[in-house]
Amino acid sequence: MRFLKFVLTALTLSAVALSASASPTDPKLGTEYKALNTPQPVDTGKKVEVIEFFDYACPHCAGFDSTLNAWVKKQGDNIVFKRVHIGRQNGDLPQAKMFYTLQAMGVLTPELHSKAFDEIHVNHNRMNRDELVFDFVAKQGVDRQKFIDTYRGFGVAGHMRKALAMMDAYQVEFWPLLAVDGKWITAPSMADANASSEAQLNDAVTRVLDALVIKAKAEKK
Repeated sequence: MRFLKFVLTALTLSAVALSASASPTDPKLGTEYKALNTPQPVDTGKKVEVIEFFDYACPHCAGFDSTLNAWVKKQGDNIVFKRVHIGRQNGDLPQAKMFYTLQAMGVLTPELHSKAFDEIHVNHNRMNRDELVFDFVAKQGVDRQKFIDTYRGFGVAGHMRKALAMMDAYQVEFWPLLAVDGKWITAPSMADANASSEAQLNDAVTRVLDALVIKAKAEKK
C-alpha cells in the first residue's frame, strides 16, 4: 500500500510538472516583448486584439505566415486578428495597395494571402509594378477591372495613410511585428535569444503571444 501511494504521488507530481511546462511562461518585458509608450485604443470588446504588421516582400514575413496562421486558428474566439501591410513615406508600395484592395473587395482569403507570398518568394515575381499586380490577381479569378478601379480609388489611399499612422503609433521599425491589445509588441526576432533557426524563433513568438493573450484577457475582466 505504501508503495502504491508512493507511485501515485510520483505520478501526480509528474503531471503537475508537465502541466506547468505546457503552460505559457511569463515572457520578459523589455526583451521578449515591449510595452507601448502610449497604449492604443481597441474595439474588440472582451476579445483580445492581435495585429500583425507585415510586408509581402519580406522573406521573414513569408516564412512566418504558416506558423502564424496555425496560431490564429488555435486561438479561435479568444482573439480578433488583424493585418496591417506596412507602408513607405516616400511612395506607395504596389504590394500594399494590392493587400488593401483585396481586403476592400472582400476577397482576401487566407489562401489568397499565402499565394501572394508564394508569388513573390517562390515564383520570384516581385509584384513591384501595378501591371504585375493586376496580372496576378486576375489569374486568381478576381475581376481585373473592378480590382483596378478599387486599387486607384480614395478608399485604398485612405488605408495606406492609416497604415503609416499606425506604424508610428505602434512604434513599427521592423517586421513581422505583432501588437497585442494595443498595449504590447513582440516579434519572432525578439522571442528567444537562444534560438538557432528562424523556425525556432517563429515557434517561440507564438508562446510569447499565448502569454500576452492570457495577460490581456485577465486585464479585461
